[in-house]
Amino acid sequence: MTQRLTVPKTYKLFIGGAFPRSESGRTFEVRAPKGAFLANAAQASRKDARDAVGAAVGAVKKWSGATAYNRGQVLYRVAEVLEGRRGQFIDEIAAQTGLAQTKAAAEVDEAIDRWVWYAGWCDKFAQVTGNANPVAGPYFNLSVPEPTGVVGVIAPQDTALVGLVSAIAPALVAGNTVVVVASEAFPLSAISLAEVLATSDVPGGVVNILTGSPAEIAPWLAGHPDVHALDLVGAGGIDWFDLQVKAAETLTRVLPPESGPDAAAPSLQRISAFTEVKTVWHTKSLI
Repeated sequence: MTQRLTVPKTYKLFIGGAFPRSESGRTFEVRAPKGAFLANAAQASRKDARDAVGAAVGAVKKWSGATAYNRGQVLYRVAEVLEGRRGQFIDEIAAQTGLAQTKAAAEVDEAIDRWVWYAGWCDKFAQVTGNANPVAGPYFNLSVPEPTGVVGVIAPQDTALVGLVSAIAPALVAGNTVVVVASEAFPLSAISLAEVLATSDVPGGVVNILTGSPAEIAPWLAGHPDVHALDLVGAGGIDWFDLQVKAAETLTRVLPPESGPDAAAPSLQRISAFTEVKTVWHTKSLI
């Protein structure tokens, strides 16, 4: 019987729907809690961050222009594909984090459930967060939530998958595109999630995933003029005050870091945080 060679997985970045290596050529080792080597991951540079923002800018029009129902169907498809690869994610998370298989399975199941939860809000949140405003005169006055644009995200750093999903999904619901810096300690599940996104009808550039050092990449996202909102949910371990100052220079909206066992828990507020309210006046017919 012939012995087959193992085919180790190569973990790259996810930019514009493609899987490039870092332009810098840098990688870093990912090891299990007891020190066993798992893989080399790409270490993104500021050039990679700029490329990711450019891809996200190019995808805004198509994603925000899709119907809310269509976005919901696409997000639900992500959950379907993630469910189909459940076993792979469980093994990957257990290897990276040292969690027991049962706890790794619970994290994967929670990540899938959150995709489904956010998918269901796509064609509903506008009715909840919008308003028909009372005005004096023969007019309709309507407030409607619209996407902010490109959202830069520092994902929670203490989980491999559920924190990443919790940070990405709400920004997508309203039609935003995302550039996310994954957990530095547990980056492998982020790139496996990118493979799910790439095969789930998500247009290229809608989600861009960078692996490496959040402390290195975050300042370039915070100061980039084409990043319209910055979610610092996982930035508690770096100088996030300086990031807020950089973001203020380009009038970028900032969500501060969150802490606790369930940072970025599912909520309607996380969806509306990435929207702008547009108010429209329309004359009432007098006939």
